[in-house]
Amino acid sequence: MTDGEIRLVGAARPQDWAPVTPARWRFADGEVVLAESGRSRPGPRRPFEYALLAAGPEFSAVRIDARVRTDEPVTNRNRDVIVVFGHRSDTRFYYAHLCADNTIYPHNGVFKVHDADRERIDDQWDGRRSRAAPAITDDAWHHVTVRHHPATGRIAVHLDGDRDPLLTATDRTFGAGRVGFGSFDDIGRCRDFRVRGTPAR
Repeated sequence: MTDGEIRLVGAARPQDWAPVTPARWRFADGEVVLAESGRSRPGPRRPFEYALLAAGPEFSAVRIDARVRTDEPVTNRNRDVIVVFGHRSDTRFYYAHLCADNTIYPHNGVFKVHDADRERIDDQWDGRRSRAAPAITDDAWHHVTVRHHPATGRIAVHLDGDRDPLLTATDRTFGAGRVGFGSFDDIGRCRDFRVRGTPAR
């Protein structure tokens, strides 16, 4: 690590997390489990349910690593999990949407919620569909890495150790914030959630 960086490893206790709806979550055996899908809330169109990592500080430049799995049936082509970053409030944050489908606007991309319905910001969206392959098409665990560099606005999402990012974006709206895990409207889980980055000042 460089000077000023800190690392958080494997946070999976209930006190480590701040869910939108605590009753929908379970924390056991080193896993963070969204056991019940969320419901739409008043305000902008945005992910229904997520939990923020409450342990540790807000981060500016950050790398998030986690193993994630969707618990929806494989036959559900809309199933997803999300990784949240740059979270300033419930209506101001970024998220990476990892989905079995890549054919419509809200699926399989990088999004920004800024006091309005979520906006797609990734480079892979061509106006009709994503050029990125569907991120999760099975019921296996997948290693996801999200890198966010607020100074440049650079965002990159890697899957299963691939050196080439699945998704990229550039946006400087949010300089720092908390990170988290959830789903737009499904169920899923993560483990080995690790964060390395520079605490926000």
